[in-house]
Amino acid sequence: MKQHNSAVIKKDAAQFEKWCFQQTVELEHTRRELENSKREMERHQRELEFQKRKFEMEKNLEQERMKREQHLFDMKWKILESELQKLAAEKQKMERQRDFYSRVHEFEQENRSQSSNVVKGEMFFMGVGNEKSLRKRYKDLIKIYHPDNLNGDTGTIQEINREYQVLMQKLEVKYQ
Repeated sequence: MKQHNSAVIKKDAAQFEKWCFQQTVELEHTRRELENSKREMERHQRELEFQKRKFEMEKNLEQERMKREQHLFDMKWKILESELQKLAAEKQKMERQRDFYSRVHEFEQENRSQSSNVVKGEMFFMGVGNEKSLRKRYKDLIKIYHPDNLNGDTGTIQEINREYQVLMQKLEVKYQ
């Protein structure tokens, strides 16, 4: 029985050793798989970190490019505003010049028409029948049309004087 026990113990020991060996092989296999998984995860992590750095760098470059473009746009906008203001000022200047020359033209036209529009003296003295009313009308007309007045007119005053002299001579002849 001792032998039988010894054989059973040897058999059990052999089975135990076989089981231990299998467990060691399985543990070694699991350890290798874990190491491979760990290496794969570390590689994946490095790749993600690389992509993250690359993304950050591209993002920073894009932000810098956008800042430069915004600055360039702002400069162009200021130039456009400045040129628009210059254009508006030039337009106003041109309108003022046009108005000025239009007024000059109107003034010249008025002067031409006024010089030919001297009223005949007979019109001023219509209805005057005696020397007293003639003198009164003459004084009133001189007050109005004298060249020193604001609206005075030399041509008209000369015509008034001429007609006054003619009428005075007619009245003197009439009363003599």
